[in-house]
Amino acid sequence: MPFKKFSFKSVNLATMLESIKLDSFRTEKRAGRKNTQSMKFTLKLDDIDAEVIQKKIKNMNLRICPPDGKVRISAPLHVSQEKIHKFAFSKLEWIRKQRKRMHNQVRPLPVRFLENESHYFSGQAYPLKIITNNNSTFVELRDQKIILNLPPDAGIEKRRAVLNEWYRRELMRQIPPLINKWENVLNVSVASFHIRSMKTRWGSCTPKTARVRFNLELAKRSPECLEYIVVHELVHLLEASHNSRFKALMDQFYPDWRLCRKELHSLVIPS
Repeated sequence: MPFKKFSFKSVNLATMLESIKLDSFRTEKRAGRKNTQSMKFTLKLDDIDAEVIQKKIKNMNLRICPPDGKVRISAPLHVSQEKIHKFAFSKLEWIRKQRKRMHNQVRPLPVRFLENESHYFSGQAYPLKIITNNNSTFVELRDQKIILNLPPDAGIEKRRAVLNEWYRRELMRQIPPLINKWENVLNVSVASFHIRSMKTRWGSCTPKTARVRFNLELAKRSPECLEYIVVHELVHLLEASHNSRFKALMDQFYPDWRLCRKELHSLVIPS
């Protein structure tokens, strides 16, 4: 009887140990899955360092980021480093060209939102006029000036926020008629649009959902440039990529798009 009792405990102990091992294996497996959500490494392209991140995406993407021309590559997790290396080297000439253009761009001076400081709206520069007002906070364009009504203690960030809100309202007024116009021309439909502060793009489009986003900085650019970006993003509802078909559609519907693109690229987007 004592032997049977010992055997019973031994079986239970073995079962418990096996269970612990199984739980440990599952934990390690889950941790492994978590660690493979993304991977980062640096890729040497001759004298250029490229930051590579592998994550859950379908295609490889290459971006040159202002103001210093940093190279960033996004790639799917299943793509080998050798394939990423070949992809990057195939774009090396283009990378050098874009970095050179970026380094030669005119840099905007830092803004401090002071009296008579120049600020752009719809492609034109206007002097800023500051009016201290305890009763209300607003912006208006009057007498060839951007008039900023503010509390006496409003600092730079408050002034920036008030002016940006005015820019946002102006774009919300200007963009819907343009979308309506080009929806009819292109025979497409936009589900919704949003205005955001973006550092590297003037706009973006998600064709599957027909949602479009526009950079707040477009309020400062010419009406022609604003319309170009609207057309550009709506054409993505017909062609998702920037291939030859996309360019042909842009040539067909907005022939001056290259001039507008050159104008937009003449200055780095302020951060």
